[in-house]
Amino acid sequence: MLIAKQKKEENIAEYVLYMWQIEDIIRAYCLDIDVIQKNIIEQFDSDEETKKEIREWYEELISMMRLENIQEKGHLQINKNIISGLNDLHLELLQDPKEIQYNALFFKTIPFLVEFRNKTKAGAETDDIELAFNALYGILLLRLQKKEISKETMQAVEQIGKFLATLAIKACEIK
Repeated sequence: MLIAKQKKEENIAEYVLYMWQIEDIIRAYCLDIDVIQKNIIEQFDSDEETKKEIREWYEELISMMRLENIQEKGHLQINKNIISGLNDLHLELLQDPKEIQYNALFFKTIPFLVEFRNKTKAGAETDDIELAFNALYGILLLRLQKKEISKETMQAVEQIGKFLATLAIKACEIK
């Protein structure tokens, strides 16, 4: 909760990736708040009131995951809404004649997104922004598993990361 709040204010792209990781952590602990309490919440160097707030935040996420039937896979609607909003901003920026640098950055990123779309067999329903987040999250998971990542994949991820970072900055400027 504390990290999520900070990331949401500072970098919306990092927030989305963090929240996806939280969803996976909750799944790893079988949506069991007592196990999360023991293994995560109790590890925080915080007072009891803060730990209580963190527990309530996890309980709320667990409840939403159950309501939205995403106990095994998928993302919370609140996180999907953020990506949708970022996609809307992205489309606006592509249409803005003053956003020459943003457009150039996106067009430099397109080949990597196309390649990732083909590799993952993502359909047309997956917009470029969601696809970019999927690519970055996939690399995060590979790193956590200490799997080898090719030089070409790292180049693609760096480009996609630059693109999403720029979009996150644009989103922050609008606030």
